Amino acid sequence: MKILVADDSRVMRQIVIRTLRQAGYDDHEVVEAEDGRDGYDKVRSENPDLVLSDWNMPNMTGLEFLQALRSSGSAVPFGFVTSEGSAEMREKAADAGALFLIAKPFTEESFRENLEGVLS
Repeated sequence: MKILVADDSRVMRQIVIRTLRQAGYDDHEVVEAEDGRDGYDKVRSENPDLVLSDWNMPNMTGLEFLQALRSSGSAVPFGFVTSEGSAEMREKAADAGALFLIAKPFTEESFRENLEGVLS
């Protein structure tokens, strides 16, 4: 199984990856993307089983990234890991086809709760 982690902060990508490992997903290959545009390109070349994306990124936001994937016909499971978790953002994410939105600060338990049905 392969997980793509898209975030413009290298440190935040490392925190997400560490939390994935702590949540028990240490046997999954992880691919990193530095923004939505890079993520979009890597979904096409790497064919991940799941995308975890930040919301606010330069070049292409997480929401634009998800919308571009869906417009291209990609149905890759997609979730947000972001600093904001308002009801409005959660609604926008769900409407665009995201399976979940995990708001920072997150825990390994919140990862397990959201990923268990996706990566089983």
